[in-house]
Amino acid sequence: MRKNVGIFLFHEVEVLDFAGPFEVFSLTEFPQTNEKAFTVKTVSQDGGLIKARNGLTVQPDYSFGTAPSFDILIIPGGYGAEKIEIQNEVVIRWIQEQYFRVDLLASVCTGALLLAKAGLLDGKSATTHWMDIPRLAAEFPNINVLSNTRYVDEGRLITSGGISSGIHMSLHVIRRLISEEAAIDTARRMEYDITGI
Repeated sequence: MRKNVGIFLFHEVEVLDFAGPFEVFSLTEFPQTNEKAFTVKTVSQDGGLIKARNGLTVQPDYSFGTAPSFDILIIPGGYGAEKIEIQNEVVIRWIQEQYFRVDLLASVCTGALLLAKAGLLDGKSATTHWMDIPRLAAEFPNINVLSNTRYVDEGRLITSGGISSGIHMSLHVIRRLISEEAAIDTARRMEYDITGI
């Protein structure tokens, strides 16, 4: 059955943090039927235009109030996550609520800081962009912070390293939820190095 993927957007979000997973999930098909395996939509706090990193403007599909239920939710990172949204109580509360509604909650890059701020990573292993490993470890000592890894799978929670790691993590999710064949097919279509997926 096709699953609904939501990707959270906010001002100063890192472009590849959300565009990478968007591409992976949008391209993936069930090998047996060649039908799309996912419906992918974007959501922001108020649904208004988002100015991503380096000036890219994006129109989210939904606001928090209008968004449908998601099976998978992706929390990207970037300057906006680590400097702005981590102080946004509405966003942190929404992430906490979504954890109990979705089947899988995943972060890319410093999106892990938002999961950590929401208290969802306590007692778990996690990773983030290599530049932010020290901050994650210092500010959230109850997390086992791992470096030199593309992603950390903790079941319903997955964190990934910086930027392009989100593609790798998304392909891992495809392999986990559908099959190795589906992950490899998607990676080939994207001309992404499938080594280690």
